[in-house]
Amino acid sequence: MIIIQQGELVLTDRILTGDLLIDGDKIVAIDEHVPVPEGAKVIDAKGCYVFPGFIDPHTHFQMTNALASTADDFDSGTKAAILGGTTSIINFASPEEGSLCKGLEVHKERAAGHCSCDYKFHMELVEMNEEVSHEIPKVVEAGVSSFKVYLAYGFRLTDREIYDAIEAIKPTGALVGAHCENGDLIDAFVADKRKRGELDVDNHPLTRPAMIESEAIKRFSTIGAALEYPVHIVHVSSKEGVDEVLRERALGHQVTCETCPQYLVLDESRYKLPDFEGVKYVMSPPLRTIQDQMALKDALVNGVFQTIGSDHCSFTFNDQKLKSRYDFTRIPGGIPGAEERGIIAYDVLVNQCNMSAVDFMKLVSENPAKLYGMYPKKGTLAVGSDGDITIVDKHIEHVLSKESAHTKADYIPYEGISVTGKVRDVILRGHHVVQDGSLIE
Repeated sequence: MIIIQQGELVLTDRILTGDLLIDGDKIVAIDEHVPVPEGAKVIDAKGCYVFPGFIDPHTHFQMTNALASTADDFDSGTKAAILGGTTSIINFASPEEGSLCKGLEVHKERAAGHCSCDYKFHMELVEMNEEVSHEIPKVVEAGVSSFKVYLAYGFRLTDREIYDAIEAIKPTGALVGAHCENGDLIDAFVADKRKRGELDVDNHPLTRPAMIESEAIKRFSTIGAALEYPVHIVHVSSKEGVDEVLRERALGHQVTCETCPQYLVLDESRYKLPDFEGVKYVMSPPLRTIQDQMALKDALVNGVFQTIGSDHCSFTFNDQKLKSRYDFTRIPGGIPGAEERGIIAYDVLVNQCNMSAVDFMKLVSENPAKLYGMYPKKGTLAVGSDGDITIVDKHIEHVLSKESAHTKADYIPYEGISVTGKVRDVILRGHHVVQDGSLIE
């Protein structure tokens, strides 16, 4: 048994300064004062927030694309995640040989025995045909509660294919999310840059402007509305994207959305850094303007977003990104960030934007648990829920650095950023896995 004493317990509707008792893998008591059972391990959380374990709804561990394989596998990726207070991740599983079922099994095998936190999978749909349609209910039965389609990249689906995908998913009740950028326009912009020989990294954001994000959000939301089915937009990065989500909701369309910490603290000036440092920040959507940052923060405070994901997709600077520094189209896109996601979001929203700890908790714990079929087992401090706890010492100021990070990538994009608040202890299903910032189990 573990008893957490006199912490500021972040409940779904209030903060209670009190005690929380875990017996086995479940929370069994929450009150202002809980008697200490004989033999229980006591954790003093005075002056700390006690959150339900953070949930990262957007990771790409052990992924291979047309350009490279990610630096982080499930072993290193989930170690980084849990050290950042994340007790559950949802990773993306892609089909194998055209089969969703085979793809899910392959990804389960990769993860089994290699994870330091709990995990589940989104299923990517990179083509749409009768076999895929037939397998959709099978992978849902196997535990998948969400699917992702792409409106960009070479494996993007057409509007008709997205319509067919949502129609096939609808009877299962699973969530349908999308990467919303207009792939055809990106191809056109890239072709123009290539024709002019403008392939330096600072051209990357110019080929993926905010207007193509908002257009794709509109199109995807329209397809969902045509089928009267809710849709989810991942990694919204711009004011235009936020405005489009709000317009869709005003029309009565069911749209939820996510953003990421990189869009809150980094901006497009990073692409102009000397010594090719800008290649570190190649991701899609790209980093935006300071004005976009402000709009995203305002939208978060006002409840526009449901979740914050890391979009952790790590590649090394020296061996993978830098070698394509003269052609931005060949730089593998993505950044590490599973470890830093929670505390950056906390510092920005709670410390800087005066968001309540309860509202912050909903973004990083409760809402993703509800969206992805994990609630109330996960995502809440409640009797009967899993003993997943993240304790944040809200008074410690520290500087983020690769030196103390646990990604296998050779850099972190948040190098040198100072934050106030540090993940001190993490409990996963009753196991005290992180103690004083170190991974014990």
